[in-house]
Amino acid sequence: MSDPTPVIDDLREESEELDALVARLSPEQWRLDTPAPRWTIAHQIAHLAWTDRAALLAVTDEGGFRALVEQALAAPDRYVDDGAEEGARQTPAGLLATWREGRTALDGALRAAAPGARFPWYGPPMAAASMATARLMETWAHGLDIADALGVTRPPTGRLRHIARIGVRARDFAHAAHGLTPPAEPFRVELTAPDGDLWTYGPEDAGQRVTGPALDFCLLATQRAHRADLALTAKGPDADRWLDIAQAFAGPPGAGRPPGAGRPPGAGRPPGAGRPPRGEGPR
Repeated sequence: MSDPTPVIDDLREESEELDALVARLSPEQWRLDTPAPRWTIAHQIAHLAWTDRAALLAVTDEGGFRALVEQALAAPDRYVDDGAEEGARQTPAGLLATWREGRTALDGALRAAAPGARFPWYGPPMAAASMATARLMETWAHGLDIADALGVTRPPTGRLRHIARIGVRARDFAHAAHGLTPPAEPFRVELTAPDGDLWTYGPEDAGQRVTGPALDFCLLATQRAHRADLALTAKGPDADRWLDIAQAFAGPPGAGRPPGAGRPPGAGRPPGAGRPPRGEGPR
């Protein structure tokens, strides 16, 4: 049973870093467009606040969360955008206060959760550590969209290890989300961390594997870049197909970013990253 404290601490740090970026923005900057169609910076923060509230209900009020799921089922094509639109209508100060209040409450609820407890979600039920990881993943990804809108770079940190891990663990879910049968055999995944360390997952002697920068894998799993623009290499047909459909988030597959769009400007480049390798891997 994993201790959720480290990832909850990292979620808090990721959120505070993004908070420091948006807290000083002018009202006009809150209305800047981000790479997500029709979403401004205000929509991005409103979405984070909305999802934090959903996560808080999942942890503390299963009936309240079930009502949210029913709303999602009633309007599957609109409920995410509707939630962001509603929150974005607040003043920047009001929206910032709402986000801060919600994430503080979620932080406390996750830390108080009983060991081994699992909570409902839009995908498979999650433990406290997984819930915190999912929130960190979204905070990082939407923070990247905000950084792109502002023309700033957020250097990758060791907190990406949580996003990489959930991306690897979501391999079978990604296949199911696309109506595909997951591969029977495990893959070996070897990712170079921002500090140069190697993060590894799966058996060392696995016949199929994925290698490359951890930053690029996280960009792929959160659909912030197309695999053709990333330095990820796949060995084996199933591993190659996985890079086409990878997603670390619950729910239906997203449209993702088109090939040729390049890496998000706000992501920077991992140390030593060059062009995607030829042959196996990115197409």
